[in-house]
Amino acid sequence: MSNNKKQQKEKGKPTQNKQNDNFDWQRAGKTSFIWLIIIFSAIYISGLLTDAGKKEIEIEYTQYRKYLDNGDIQKAVIMGDVFHGEFKTPQSIQLPIGTELNDITNFKLTLPFIDRENTNEWDAAGLEYTFKERTIDWTGYLLNMLPWILLLGFWFFMIRRMQGGAGGVGGIFKFGKSRAALWTSDQPRVTFKDVAGCEEAKEELKEVIDFLKNPKRFQKLGATVPKGALLVGPPGTGKTLLARAIAGEAAVPFYSLSGADFVEMFVGVGASRVRDLFDQAKKSSPCIVFIDEMDAVGRQRGAGIGGGHDEREQTLNALLVEMDGFDNTQNVIVIAATNRPDVLDPALLRPGRFDRQIVVDVPDIKGRLGILKVHTKKVVINHRKVDLESIAKGTPGMVGADIANIVNEAALLAARKRKRSIDMDDFEEAKDKVMMGVQRKSMILSDEEKEVTAYHEAGHALVAIKTKGADPVHKITIIPRGRALGVTMQLPMGEKHGYTRNYVEGRLAILMGGRSAEMLIFDQMTTGAGNDIEQATQIARKMVTEWGMSDLLGPMTFGKKNEEVFLGREIQSSRDYSEVTARMIDEEISRIVRDSQRLADEILRKDIEILHRIAKELLKYETVDANDLGKIIKGEKLTRPINDKSGAKKQRRPRRRYQRKTSTRNGANGGSSVNGKNESNQKDVKPKTSSKRKQVGAKS
Repeated sequence: MSNNKKQQKEKGKPTQNKQNDNFDWQRAGKTSFIWLIIIFSAIYISGLLTDAGKKEIEIEYTQYRKYLDNGDIQKAVIMGDVFHGEFKTPQSIQLPIGTELNDITNFKLTLPFIDRENTNEWDAAGLEYTFKERTIDWTGYLLNMLPWILLLGFWFFMIRRMQGGAGGVGGIFKFGKSRAALWTSDQPRVTFKDVAGCEEAKEELKEVIDFLKNPKRFQKLGATVPKGALLVGPPGTGKTLLARAIAGEAAVPFYSLSGADFVEMFVGVGASRVRDLFDQAKKSSPCIVFIDEMDAVGRQRGAGIGGGHDEREQTLNALLVEMDGFDNTQNVIVIAATNRPDVLDPALLRPGRFDRQIVVDVPDIKGRLGILKVHTKKVVINHRKVDLESIAKGTPGMVGADIANIVNEAALLAARKRKRSIDMDDFEEAKDKVMMGVQRKSMILSDEEKEVTAYHEAGHALVAIKTKGADPVHKITIIPRGRALGVTMQLPMGEKHGYTRNYVEGRLAILMGGRSAEMLIFDQMTTGAGNDIEQATQIARKMVTEWGMSDLLGPMTFGKKNEEVFLGREIQSSRDYSEVTARMIDEEISRIVRDSQRLADEILRKDIEILHRIAKELLKYETVDANDLGKIIKGEKLTRPINDKSGAKKQRRPRRRYQRKTSTRNGANGGSSVNGKNESNQKDVKPKTSSKRKQVGAKS
């Protein structure tokens, strides 16, 4: 086993060195040739400007003899057979074409020969002359080239700024170079042991890794390596972490990049980068290419508002060809991750490109427990007091990122309290902070506001307790959290994937319980139930138009959604039913919501004494959990210390009349939710299992 590991490490290292040593001489030659042309052109132009600056006019031999005999020439420099002379005073020279030039001080001509007779004539005329060899004045050339060098440097800088440094080093000529990062063995390693909550996905990916490690075992049976695997799941479920684990488990080169790295402002750059990426991958074959956020480059073609032929589609076409083109002999496996598989192009999802679609879904209680064990290894916890299984049960619907956030928040809270280890209280406080929001201790409510909030949350809780099949109440608080003035949280007993009509109707009654309590006790409406009503209306509409839970309209769906995948969201919904049906839908939605409110009214009127007791204890202790709620219903008094952190009497403001608008707020949602059986509509069928009382204008 040790020899195999050494061979695998040695196999990975030369691959990287080979890539680094594979110098593109053709591209380098073209680049050098272009720069040489630019430099010599600048030198030539500088020479022309230098000669023009001297105003050295070429004259005829007869004119030279005339000026020499008259003694008008002061000095001269002879370079070869060329006579460069300077007049004593500026002269007017008649050119052969008839043009006369004035104020000429320098001239030149080519002498037929130079001998002792010429020197004697120069001596007789009193001419100062010197002989020089032909040399290149590099100092002058460089000084004359300086403006051109500065201009070229400025042009180079502006091009780099326009392209955003595309292509890395030497970016101006490397637009089309791939920006993929190659994983090496010396980087921090993540394995499948560090990934929990997605066992099925790990098994699928282990098979791909085994194929790369031991291809002969599969080839004996005629099996071929999968071309690609698409990781699909909600955000935060660990898709990118799985890819990092693949890089740690596989003993082959691993290229990773984001889908956004392909698309630039220049046309053709994305397609060029795709080709360059696969060229590098084929040279390192067998290898794995990981593309994160695949929906950034793989959206359906022809879905754009302004037409279908754009840079994104060119990039996608290049990717389709590289994944399954004419050359299919290379062992290059593409692994991609996305949370929007519905917007991907069908040609990308077919077998031969992405052969497998691996779902990385929200973890169940077993998966959440495994994720907690992984993340708690990195922190110091009190194992005697911390019950990880209880925490896993109390976090339904949370993904790996949420659980990691809870563990981190618990560690921060323990460090803030100067504890040596993290105990259960820290985890509970962190869970409440993540699920319900941060306590706003600086926000002081008036007595009337606190009383209305207490009865509002008590109404939610009492209806939830008296509704058969409803999720148990986990905690009630009137301490302001986030934008909410009060929160009633429910947690399901177990994992739920489908919901009955009775459960949904009970959920509607729970949502209307807060409004019913306010009407029953104070005999007036407030804005406190605004978001509760919004949630109830949405659920009732889905019951009628999507879930077929209406006796009047029957098992039918109404309203066809038109989704522009290029935009990634629903931009319109076409109505495929008549005005009569629309009126019936509105009437049925109104009936369902009103029936829910009547049910909540009946429950609260029947047990109004319990409602008063719950509200009284909330005003006294501000937070009531499930155990305290059980004692209150039995008529027992709570004996725990009064919470004075956020509701002490000394901090209360002067009493104000309830009729003033200062007590208004808006409701909100949160917590776990109702799911329909159709997995594609999970995010649309989730009535929340917590109710919040918020300030006016605050949105959930």
